[in-house]
Amino acid sequence: MQRQKIEATIELLINNLVNLNDPDGKYAIPLADGRFIDNKSFHYWEWTAGVGLYGMMKYYKLTKNENVLAMIIDWFERQFQEPPVEKNVNTMVQMLTLAYLYEETNNPTYLPYLETWGDWLYHDMPRTKDGGFQHIVFGSENNGQLWDDTLMMSVLPLAKIGLLLNKQEYVEEAKRQFIIHIKYLFDKKTGLWFHGWTFEGNHNFAEALWGRGNAWITIAIPEFLDLVDLHEDDAVRQVLVDTLDRQLEALEKCQNENGLWHTLLLDPTSYVEASCTAGFGFGTLKAVRQRYVSTNYLPMGMKAVQAVIDNINEIGELQHVSAGTAMGETLEFYKEIPVTAMPYGQSMAILALVEYLYFNI
Repeated sequence: MQRQKIEATIELLINNLVNLNDPDGKYAIPLADGRFIDNKSFHYWEWTAGVGLYGMMKYYKLTKNENVLAMIIDWFERQFQEPPVEKNVNTMVQMLTLAYLYEETNNPTYLPYLETWGDWLYHDMPRTKDGGFQHIVFGSENNGQLWDDTLMMSVLPLAKIGLLLNKQEYVEEAKRQFIIHIKYLFDKKTGLWFHGWTFEGNHNFAEALWGRGNAWITIAIPEFLDLVDLHEDDAVRQVLVDTLDRQLEALEKCQNENGLWHTLLLDPTSYVEASCTAGFGFGTLKAVRQRYVSTNYLPMGMKAVQAVIDNINEIGELQHVSAGTAMGETLEFYKEIPVTAMPYGQSMAILALVEYLYFNI
């Protein structure tokens, strides 16, 4: 696929992303206090849109497409005119893009947000036993719970803010969080990751080896390693690389012939899911390009990217994307999650194709 066609596909994905909405509230999440959380629309401060912004920023960083940068700036300007949003694990991911946006624009009005949100995450974020970031979200404290999503949504932003503001303690805390999450979520039997862990009962819920949850790991580890640039002899770096390698080895064994993975990775009776496939494609290609893992994984990554391309329709919508997924108490719960276009699906496809561009330069 020629570079021009890849960029045209990415821009089609972005156009679809920024116009996503949920006018009927079909996918809104009701909270006990009567609020509804819109996690499908792009113009709402939630992790779904936050991940979307990050994909757009990745594309801008590589191509310097000023129209995309203007969309990102406009998104934040609109949000900053609204009442302050609740700080939690999932709303934190916007700060990752904002940190890069500050580096691009030097807009001093962004700094107070980065300083305040970074300070809250480091000092005031609720913790589990062993000091893990508790996966607190809108309407649910998830007391004592660790989720694999947290590494993408909060730990990467903490590291980026730490580097930007010269707060090494943030970077060290981010390193610690990766180790804590490995301790409780990594499945030694398979090399894959469980969706969550709770200290209230000390178990991994349904022991779901969930596709998109694993994809956040495949994205977060190479992104973190690239961000903090640890020495090759650094113990944390070595643990992360070894953990990623184990995961990729396991993923290679359960990828479908069509390039997709199932939403429950080892359960072929669960439906195939494209957002996790995009995440696996991105993380694999980046890990190979950065020489964190063997080039033997390159065919798996390329096959995943092709599967993503094959599942983008004429209006730029990534097909076969599962809706927002809470922690499941049964494996059947994951099989019943509806399928619909979502901002993170668009963004994960963008990430995969942006990384694919590096192999077409």
